[in-house]
Amino acid sequence: MNKKSLRYLIFFGVLLGLFYAGMIYFTDFEKVKLPVINTVQPFSFTRHDGTQVSQVEIKNRVYVAEYFFTTCKGICPKMNKNMKEIYLQYKSNPQFLIISHTVDPENDSIPVLRRYADSLGAKTDNWWFVTGSKESLYKTARESYLLDDPKNSSVNIKEQFLHTQFFTLVDRQGRVRGIYDGIKKDEVKQLLTDINELLAE
Repeated sequence: MNKKSLRYLIFFGVLLGLFYAGMIYFTDFEKVKLPVINTVQPFSFTRHDGTQVSQVEIKNRVYVAEYFFTTCKGICPKMNKNMKEIYLQYKSNPQFLIISHTVDPENDSIPVLRRYADSLGAKTDNWWFVTGSKESLYKTARESYLLDDPKNSSVNIKEQFLHTQFFTLVDRQGRVRGIYDGIKKDEVKQLLTDINELLAE
Protein backbone atom coordinates (compact mmCIF):
# COMPACT_ATOMS: atom_id res chain seq x y z
CA MET A 1 0.00 0.00 0.00
CA ASN A 2 1.43 3.38 -1.03
CA LYS A 3 1.56 6.42 1.23
CA LYS A 4 -1.38 8.14 -0.52
CA SER A 5 -3.68 5.15 0.03
CA LEU A 6 -2.56 4.88 3.63
CA ARG A 7 -3.39 8.55 4.23
CA TYR A 8 -6.88 8.04 2.74
CA LEU A 9 -7.40 4.97 4.90
CA ILE A 10 -6.37 6.83 8.04
CA PHE A 11 -8.52 9.83 7.05
CA PHE A 12 -11.67 7.75 6.55
CA GLY A 13 -10.89 5.75 9.69
CA VAL A 14 -10.81 8.98 11.69
CA LEU A 15 -14.07 10.13 10.09
CA LEU A 16 -15.74 6.83 10.91
CA GLY A 17 -14.51 7.06 14.49
CA LEU A 18 -15.86 10.60 14.84
CA PHE A 19 -19.19 9.52 13.36
CA TYR A 20 -19.64 6.72 15.90
CA ALA A 21 -18.46 8.93 18.74
CA GLY A 22 -21.04 11.52 17.72
CA MET A 23 -23.78 8.90 17.54
CA ILE A 24 -22.99 7.70 21.05
CA TYR A 25 -22.75 11.26 22.37
CA PHE A 26 -26.02 12.52 20.95
CA THR A 27 -28.11 9.42 21.58
CA ASP A 28 -26.86 8.67 25.06
CA PHE A 29 -25.31 11.66 26.78
CA GLU A 30 -27.24 14.38 25.02
CA LYS A 31 -30.80 13.20 25.33
CA VAL A 32 -33.51 15.76 24.74
CA LYS A 33 -33.36 17.78 27.94
CA LEU A 34 -36.38 19.09 29.80
CA PRO A 35 -36.98 22.72 28.82
CA VAL A 36 -36.51 25.56 31.30
CA ILE A 37 -40.00 27.08 31.53
CA ASN A 38 -39.68 29.61 34.34
CA THR A 39 -37.68 30.56 37.45
CA VAL A 40 -39.14 30.29 40.94
CA GLN A 41 -39.18 33.61 42.76
CA PRO A 42 -38.14 33.92 46.44
CA PHE A 43 -40.79 32.72 48.88
CA SER A 44 -41.32 32.23 52.60
CA PHE A 45 -44.03 29.97 54.04
CA THR A 46 -44.77 28.14 57.28
CA ARG A 47 -44.41 24.39 57.25
CA HIS A 48 -46.86 22.02 58.98
CA ASP A 49 -44.46 21.62 61.93
CA GLY A 50 -44.49 25.39 62.49
CA THR A 51 -41.07 26.02 60.93
CA GLN A 52 -40.58 28.96 58.59
CA VAL A 53 -39.20 27.73 55.26
CA SER A 54 -37.88 29.39 52.14
CA GLN A 55 -35.74 28.58 49.13
CA VAL A 56 -32.72 28.48 51.44
CA GLU A 57 -34.05 25.34 53.16
CA ILE A 58 -34.45 23.52 49.84
CA LYS A 59 -30.65 23.27 49.55
CA ASN A 60 -30.39 22.52 45.84
CA ARG A 61 -33.02 19.79 45.89
CA VAL A 62 -35.25 18.67 43.04
CA TYR A 63 -38.88 19.18 44.09
CA VAL A 64 -42.51 18.92 43.02
CA ALA A 65 -44.97 21.67 43.98
CA GLU A 66 -48.74 21.40 44.19
CA TYR A 67 -51.74 23.34 45.54
CA PHE A 68 -54.60 21.75 47.47
CA PHE A 69 -56.87 22.23 50.50
CA THR A 70 -57.60 19.77 53.27
CA THR A 71 -61.41 19.86 53.02
CA CYS A 72 -61.43 19.22 49.27
CA LYS A 73 -63.64 16.27 48.27
CA GLY A 74 -63.00 16.48 44.54
CA ILE A 75 -59.60 16.43 42.84
CA CYS A 76 -57.34 16.84 45.88
CA PRO A 77 -57.70 13.28 47.25
CA LYS A 78 -56.88 11.91 43.79
CA MET A 79 -53.93 14.26 43.44
CA ASN A 80 -52.48 13.39 46.81
CA LYS A 81 -53.00 9.68 46.28
CA ASN A 82 -50.76 10.03 43.22
CA MET A 83 -48.42 12.38 45.07
CA LYS A 84 -48.03 9.77 47.81
CA GLU A 85 -46.86 7.27 45.18
CA ILE A 86 -44.20 9.79 44.16
CA TYR A 87 -43.30 10.35 47.81
CA LEU A 88 -42.89 6.63 48.46
CA GLN A 89 -40.53 6.34 45.50
CA TYR A 90 -38.19 9.00 46.89
CA LYS A 91 -38.84 9.23 50.63
CA SER A 92 -35.33 7.98 51.37
CA ASN A 93 -33.68 10.35 48.91
CA PRO A 94 -32.48 13.56 50.65
CA GLN A 95 -32.12 15.25 47.26
CA PHE A 96 -35.88 15.17 46.59
CA LEU A 97 -38.77 17.10 48.13
CA ILE A 98 -42.53 17.68 47.73
CA ILE A 99 -44.09 21.03 48.68
CA SER A 100 -47.88 21.04 49.05
CA HIS A 101 -49.31 24.56 49.38
CA THR A 102 -52.74 25.18 50.81
CA VAL A 103 -55.07 27.41 48.79
CA ASP A 104 -57.23 27.92 51.89
CA PRO A 105 -54.96 29.38 54.58
CA GLU A 106 -57.90 30.66 56.63
CA ASN A 107 -59.01 27.11 57.39
CA ASP A 108 -55.83 25.10 56.86
CA SER A 109 -54.03 26.06 60.05
CA ILE A 110 -50.76 24.49 61.17
CA PRO A 111 -52.51 21.84 63.33
CA VAL A 112 -54.88 21.01 60.45
CA LEU A 113 -51.99 20.64 58.00
CA ARG A 114 -50.09 18.51 60.51
CA ARG A 115 -53.03 16.11 60.88
CA TYR A 116 -53.40 15.98 57.10
CA ALA A 117 -49.70 15.20 56.66
CA ASP A 118 -49.93 12.48 59.30
CA SER A 119 -52.93 10.93 57.54
CA LEU A 120 -50.75 10.49 54.43
CA GLY A 121 -47.78 9.19 56.37
CA ALA A 122 -45.71 12.13 55.16
CA LYS A 123 -42.42 12.78 56.93
CA THR A 124 -41.20 16.36 57.25
CA ASP A 125 -37.84 15.57 55.65
CA ASN A 126 -39.33 14.97 52.20
CA TRP A 127 -42.90 16.30 52.14
CA TRP A 128 -43.84 19.77 53.32
CA PHE A 129 -47.38 21.09 53.73
CA VAL A 130 -47.13 24.86 53.83
CA THR A 131 -49.29 27.88 54.49
CA GLY A 132 -48.87 31.65 54.46
CA SER A 133 -50.80 34.70 53.37
CA LYS A 134 -53.30 34.05 50.60
CA GLU A 135 -51.63 36.75 48.51
CA SER A 136 -48.17 35.17 48.70
CA LEU A 137 -49.45 31.63 48.15
CA TYR A 138 -51.42 32.61 45.05
CA LYS A 139 -48.65 34.84 43.73
CA THR A 140 -46.18 31.96 43.91
CA ALA A 141 -48.63 29.60 42.20
CA ARG A 142 -49.17 32.00 39.32
CA GLU A 143 -45.86 33.76 38.82
CA SER A 144 -43.41 31.00 39.82
CA TYR A 145 -45.09 27.63 39.25
CA LEU A 146 -47.38 28.76 36.40
CA LEU A 147 -50.34 26.89 37.89
CA ASP A 148 -52.83 29.63 37.11
CA ASP A 149 -53.15 32.67 34.87
CA PRO A 150 -51.09 35.54 36.42
CA LYS A 151 -53.77 37.96 35.21
CA ASN A 152 -56.07 36.57 37.91
CA SER A 153 -53.89 38.39 40.46
CA SER A 154 -55.67 41.60 39.48
CA VAL A 155 -58.93 40.25 40.93
CA ASN A 156 -59.78 40.98 44.58
CA ILE A 157 -57.86 38.34 46.55
CA LYS A 158 -60.79 37.79 48.90
CA GLU A 159 -62.94 36.74 45.96
CA GLN A 160 -60.39 34.27 44.57
CA PHE A 161 -60.11 30.55 45.01
CA LEU A 162 -57.34 28.74 43.18
CA HIS A 163 -58.22 25.12 42.39
CA THR A 164 -55.74 23.30 40.16
CA GLN A 165 -54.87 19.66 39.58
CA PHE A 166 -51.41 20.33 38.15
CA PHE A 167 -48.00 19.55 39.61
CA THR A 168 -44.87 21.58 38.84
CA LEU A 169 -41.39 20.05 38.69
CA VAL A 170 -38.48 22.25 39.79
CA ASP A 171 -34.76 21.54 39.38
CA ARG A 172 -31.85 22.17 41.76
CA GLN A 173 -31.39 25.70 40.40
CA GLY A 174 -34.98 26.67 41.17
CA ARG A 175 -36.12 26.46 37.55
CA VAL A 176 -39.47 25.08 36.44
CA ARG A 177 -38.84 22.14 34.10
CA GLY A 178 -42.29 20.60 33.67
CA ILE A 179 -46.01 20.84 34.50
CA TYR A 180 -48.14 17.70 34.81
CA ASP A 181 -51.78 16.77 35.34
CA GLY A 182 -51.75 15.28 38.83
CA ILE A 183 -54.79 13.06 38.33
CA LYS A 184 -53.67 11.42 35.08
CA LYS A 185 -51.63 8.26 35.62
CA ASP A 186 -49.69 8.63 32.38
CA GLU A 187 -48.58 12.15 33.27
CA VAL A 188 -47.63 11.10 36.81
CA LYS A 189 -45.59 8.29 35.26
CA GLN A 190 -43.85 10.84 33.03
CA LEU A 191 -43.23 13.03 36.06
CA LEU A 192 -41.44 10.13 37.77
CA THR A 193 -39.24 9.70 34.71
CA ASP A 194 -38.44 13.40 34.62
CA ILE A 195 -37.65 13.49 38.35
CA ASN A 196 -35.06 10.79 37.74
CA GLU A 197 -33.58 12.83 34.90
CA LEU A 198 -33.23 15.95 37.06
CA LEU A 199 -31.77 13.98 39.96
CA ALA A 200 -29.14 12.65 37.57
CA GLU A 201 -28.18 16.10 36.22
